[in-house]
Amino acid sequence: MFVALDLTTVGRSGVIFYSMPVWLALMAHLFIPDDKITPRKALGLGFALAGVAWAILMRDDGVGSLWGDLAALGAAMGWAAMAMVIRTTSLGQVRPEIQLMWQVGVSAPIMLVAALFFGPLVRELAPVHVAGLLFQIVIIVSAGFIFWLWLLSIYPASGVASFSFLTPVLSVGMGWAILGEQVGVDLIGALVLVVIGIVLINRRPRVPG
Repeated sequence: MFVALDLTTVGRSGVIFYSMPVWLALMAHLFIPDDKITPRKALGLGFALAGVAWAILMRDDGVGSLWGDLAALGAAMGWAAMAMVIRTTSLGQVRPEIQLMWQVGVSAPIMLVAALFFGPLVRELAPVHVAGLLFQIVIIVSAGFIFWLWLLSIYPASGVASFSFLTPVLSVGMGWAILGEQVGVDLIGALVLVVIGIVLINRRPRVPG
């Protein structure tokens, strides 16, 4: 995901990365017997996949790169795979903080070594970068990830991401408002399709009254 953010815009990477529920729904259909794709979910998958393809192939904003978009897509699939591993193995029975400890404990040294092959290990360190790192540690990892893992342990895998469709909307909006990124017709169209698809995938079926 960080490679994607180096190569493409926040808005584009947000739309593609938060297609994760699409890949999670497909994996759940294959590996979780009681989480099959219904006609409504299939329609949602069609919308979302069309949106992802649109975001990658159409470039009316003239920015970003294909490799950055594909990196964001790979990150989305990796995130979905992580959720499936937690949901379908005994790891799901482990307390969320222990799950997080193992994920960070294994990935941190691997990523530090990998970072040596992607430019300088530390790039122009400034106070804003330290603040961002602290935000990642305290809010994203310590609070957000533990809450995410806890939800995965008690709710259906494809339903955990019920509100994740808000994130690409916020990513595009904040990329435009804060970073001055261009938001073209193609990106807006792709965003709309992905949001519609994810809403359909995660919408609960009506219970007869």
